[in-house]
Amino acid sequence: MSEINKPEATTEPQSDPDGFEPLKYFFFDFLKVFVMAVAIIIPVRWFLFQPFVVTGDSMRPNFHDGNYLIIDELTYRFREPARGEVIVMRFPRDPSQYFIKRIVALPGEHVVIRDGQVTIYSAEKPSGFVLDETYLPSQNNTYGNIDYKLAPDEFFVLGDNRLSSSDSRVWGALPRQDIVGRVYMRLYPVAELNLYFPAPSYNLN
Repeated sequence: MSEINKPEATTEPQSDPDGFEPLKYFFFDFLKVFVMAVAIIIPVRWFLFQPFVVTGDSMRPNFHDGNYLIIDELTYRFREPARGEVIVMRFPRDPSQYFIKRIVALPGEHVVIRDGQVTIYSAEKPSGFVLDETYLPSQNNTYGNIDYKLAPDEFFVLGDNRLSSSDSRVWGALPRQDIVGRVYMRLYPVAELNLYFPAPSYNLN
């Protein structure tokens, strides 16, 4: 008695439902774009630029409460901060707080504040020069009686609103390590949009 081998059952390949194939590729492409965007944005956000919102009036009239700024954290990895640049910094007495101030004196310089004026003594200007701060309102004198010699890693910073600013006149010099970055752009409010904040040119005579 011979056996009869039945042919194996065969099945036809099933095709995807109409419209499934383009949808699959759409999600795949979207995932690739998302991963690439994250790979780019996260390093930029954490190591190059970051947002900062101004709180308070210590930098009026040049920066106001609620201004939305972009901080450049890259430049100071290649050069030292310059006089006149507006920076975001960690408060030396409480590093969890961030302030916005302007650099007025550099490491190693001698700062004297008296009679409403800021005088800087440096290696280049040993006889001193009065800081010509045209970015301040004419009546916004710098009160205080300060005579301070900066260490090689210290900066002297002030708020532009000298009548209402807690700065180096109150809590001393700013260590270099507490500087986060320089103010690069102001995005909000739109009426005050500014894409670049260069340091002012000082008359050092």
